[in-house]
Amino acid sequence: MTNRLTPLTVKRNSRGRYYKYAKYPVVPLSFNDIYIITKSEDRLDLLAEQFYGDTELWWIITMANLGKIKRDSFFVKGGLQIRIPQDTQSIIDEYKRINS
Repeated sequence: MTNRLTPLTVKRNSRGRYYKYAKYPVVPLSFNDIYIITKSEDRLDLLAEQFYGDTELWWIITMANLGKIKRDSFFVKGGLQIRIPQDTQSIIDEYKRINS
C-alpha cells in the first residue's frame, strides 16, 4: 500500500476537491510486535521505513500507540516505549475494508 488515501473517495464542491474522512482500524496486540525506546531524533516516517520499508505506513505506528504519539506530527518524543506492529498486511486490509 503506497498511499493510504487510495481507497478514499474524492469529492468535489465549489471550493475544489477533497477526500472523505478516513477511518483507521484498531491495531490489535500481537506476540510478534516489536517494542522500542524512541530517541529524540526519531520520526514516524523514518521508523516506518526502518521497520516496514515504506514511509507511507507511519500511520500504523501512530494507531498502535494512541495516547503516546501525537497524530498531527511525524516527530516522536525521545524516551517513549512504543509498539511496532509486525502484521501490517492484515492492518492494511482492514483499513481498505472499512474505507471502501
